Amino acid sequence: MVLHQYDYLFAFGLILAFLDAWNIGANDVANSFATSVSSRSLTLWQAMCIATVMEFLGAVLVGARVAETIKGKIVNVSVYENDPAVLMLAMVCALVGSATWLTFATRMGMPVSTTHSIVGAIIGSTIAAAGASEIEWGWANAKGVSAIISAWFIAPGIAGGFAAVIFLLTKYLVLERKHSVRNGLLMIPVYFAVTSGILTMVIVWKGAPVLDVDDWTAGQTAGCIFGVAGGVVLLYFIFLFPYLYRKVKLEDWTLSQWQVILGPALWFRGPVPEKPEGVEVVQNYYRGHTTRDNPDGDLTADSSRSSANDEETKVPAARATSGAETVIEEDHGPWYKPKNWWRTLKWLFLQGVMRDVVAEQSSNKTKFASFLAPNIGKVHRQVKQYDNKTEHLYSLLQVLTASTASFAHGSNDVANAIGPLTTIYTVWKTASIGEKGDVPIWVLVFGGAAISIGLWTFGYHMIRQLGNRLTLHSPSRGFSMELGASITVVLASQYAIPVSTTQCITGATVGVGACSGTLRAINWRMVAWIYMGWFITLPVAGLISGCLMGIIINAPRWGYSQ
Repeated sequence: MVLHQYDYLFAFGLILAFLDAWNIGANDVANSFATSVSSRSLTLWQAMCIATVMEFLGAVLVGARVAETIKGKIVNVSVYENDPAVLMLAMVCALVGSATWLTFATRMGMPVSTTHSIVGAIIGSTIAAAGASEIEWGWANAKGVSAIISAWFIAPGIAGGFAAVIFLLTKYLVLERKHSVRNGLLMIPVYFAVTSGILTMVIVWKGAPVLDVDDWTAGQTAGCIFGVAGGVVLLYFIFLFPYLYRKVKLEDWTLSQWQVILGPALWFRGPVPEKPEGVEVVQNYYRGHTTRDNPDGDLTADSSRSSANDEETKVPAARATSGAETVIEEDHGPWYKPKNWWRTLKWLFLQGVMRDVVAEQSSNKTKFASFLAPNIGKVHRQVKQYDNKTEHLYSLLQVLTASTASFAHGSNDVANAIGPLTTIYTVWKTASIGEKGDVPIWVLVFGGAAISIGLWTFGYHMIRQLGNRLTLHSPSRGFSMELGASITVVLASQYAIPVSTTQCITGATVGVGACSGTLRAINWRMVAWIYMGWFITLPVAGLISGCLMGIIINAPRWGYSQ
């Protein structure tokens, strides 16, 4: 039986769940790709394209498991059994509280935990409706509030530990060795195997209900994981190894990226032509940042370029040319004319990716940047610089680790928006609380799409806010951070614990930064800012949703008398 009298609640739930998921994309996208973009392994445009695919797949394939935790394990939904419509209202109020706080935090440049936000909002609306006794404050088979809160504190430490171990292995086995490029070429396939194995594990190991793999035996699961890992290593030696050997070891400046598909044919390419003066084989991953080995590096070079780019974005009609001459472009007229539709659409949908966020990270022109990272050059000077050719090996590997992190993020954090929406939909459709109902596939698609839209339109803000403002990034460091955080998030997802990906990547970043040998390599002011956001998110979201729920259910009505 469909509760058509509450169609408006279902409609509000759809709108608010979209806003909540949009904020997840806009705020938490940095968890997956801030390191890749900040280390210059990926451009912002490339990161957005990869993230769109991986976030969506993670949400659709694996998101249902963690959504069940948000949906029915935080509160005792049986209290609503006699009046399930009140549960719909409670979840709508929870989405209001979560979406309101996330919108404010995202606009203010505060990378908060979206998991904190929805959990606090659900707690607040439930306390207002049924009292604090209906909250699962205990562990509840590792799914209660205590278990979730414990994971928030434990997850950064675990992620930091994983990331530190990975980077120290990389540091002492590859980066600081005499033949670092050779060692890197031999270590990279090991990392490819581990990363692809983790990505496969999250799909097949109790991970993807839509693929119906729950009945697989341990042997089938292990065979699939090791089979994929072995296949990736085989592809590496067939295609990537000859390409990287010639590109990095032999410094073949004539190679293009597409030629990686030539694989074994590259062994017979012939001698490398003499390199023209000024041509770089690989880019300088440390450009624009002062380091221990580059104390005179121009940290403001990228900032000035960013400022100029910002001015071009704000005033696209004016372009500076040689000297002091300024050329004014032709006025194209109002935006609503058909000939200007493409220009307008491009500005609306692509302004979030047509910018240099790495340069903006070094800029202190905004009030947030000047407060959170006033002397970021001093932090960067504590970080050792390694051979760019060796770093280039990890830039390719980081594409895979970033994809894994993004997939894990989509599988874990989509639940923050679709968990309440699933409850609203179930109650509306069945007129019951549906405590054990499945998460509909269209809800997962809806949440994954909203996350993708959020990261395309405003995800750059959090990528700019994190990354190099915490510690100096490079491909080898970014790879270690992403893999350490991914392992933590993947393990949590398998046990249906909605951990904070913000905390995982922050812990991993601090862990790798500490491997520089000094705590001064970490911007502790930024870390404190992030932690403050974590601590206030849960109570603020809870107060908003709780107050709204309390006002609605206790509001006077026409014709009401004592």
